[in-house]
Amino acid sequence: MKVGIIGGTGLYKAGIIDNLEEKNVITKFGDANLMQGKFGEHQVYFLNRHGMGHKVPPHLINYRANIYALKQLEVEMIIATAAVGSLKKDIVPGTLVILDQFIDFTSGREHTFFTGQSNGVVHVDLTEPYCPNIRKLLVETAKEAELTMREKGTYVCTQGPRFETPAEITMFTGLGGDVVGMTNVPEVILAREAEICYGTVAVVTNYAAGISTANLSHKEVLQVMADNEGNLEQLIGNLLKKIGNKTQCFCDRSVSSQSKLSWGINDG
Repeated sequence: MKVGIIGGTGLYKAGIIDNLEEKNVITKFGDANLMQGKFGEHQVYFLNRHGMGHKVPPHLINYRANIYALKQLEVEMIIATAAVGSLKKDIVPGTLVILDQFIDFTSGREHTFFTGQSNGVVHVDLTEPYCPNIRKLLVETAKEAELTMREKGTYVCTQGPRFETPAEITMFTGLGGDVVGMTNVPEVILAREAEICYGTVAVVTNYAAGISTANLSHKEVLQVMADNEGNLEQLIGNLLKKIGNKTQCFCDRSVSSQSKLSWGINDG
């Protein structure tokens, strides 16, 4: 199987992948720079979401180019990581959260490949935004490794790059959010439109504003992610050992089942 790994804040390398080499993929939405290599029998592509040196802020990431590039490479499964703040006291820093829902508070981002024109209008279903099979594998693998983990979590995506205010955090908590971050939307939506199985393991790096008694800092986020880098690599590596040639789910039919188009985004 061809697998994509998208590293977020604090996960900038692909230590579990062998024979790494750089690859630049040109798409009609822009270029995507990634690393390619092998893990066992799997072809693996590692994409650093924020670019080399963490130079691209969350609201300026070219999400469409990233996902389109993985689609062009015929990737069938994406495992993404994300650094998040906790909205609840009982979700402590260092916890891994296997996301199952999201709430979108972003603005101005390109959220879809379907812009009308020759492809018409497509309404993709997001009843289960994250691939249920990947979620199951992540949960099973985390349990086996005895990692601190929550099996479900609702991700509130904000625009960034600033951190949120305590008043916003109170609102997000009231809406049912569990963690807050800045990058999972539109990435998860685009993966579903591209009919790629997609799952995210979020790492809680801190309590959100108003819950934390201290001011928030990016340095704190990086430190907690560095402390959990080994856990993430162990989790992803063990998951890759579990997967076969194809997951049995609905992700690869999310567009073609409602459209005559084979994939639906090739014509822009």
